[in-house]
Amino acid sequence: MPTVKTWKTRPAYVVVLDILGKKGDMTDEDLFEQLREEFEDLGYKDFNNILLRLEVSGKIRTTAMSRGKRRVELI
Repeated sequence: MPTVKTWKTRPAYVVVLDILGKKGDMTDEDLFEQLREEFEDLGYKDFNNILLRLEVSGKIRTTAMSRGKRRVELI
C-alpha cells in the first residue's frame, strides 16, 4: 500500500525563521540541511526562493562569505 503524504501544518518560511531564532546565524548550506530534515522534497531552487522572499520582506539578511557560501541572519 503506498504511503499517503499529508500537507505540512507550517509553511517552510516559518520553519526557516524558527531555525534561525533557535540556532542563530548560519551558512545557507547548514540552514538548507536543517530545513531538509522536515521537508524532504524541498529543492535548492525552492530554498533560494524562500530566502529571497524573507530578505525582501525584511525578516532576514544574507551576506556573501566566500564563493558559493552565504551567511543568513535573522533581523
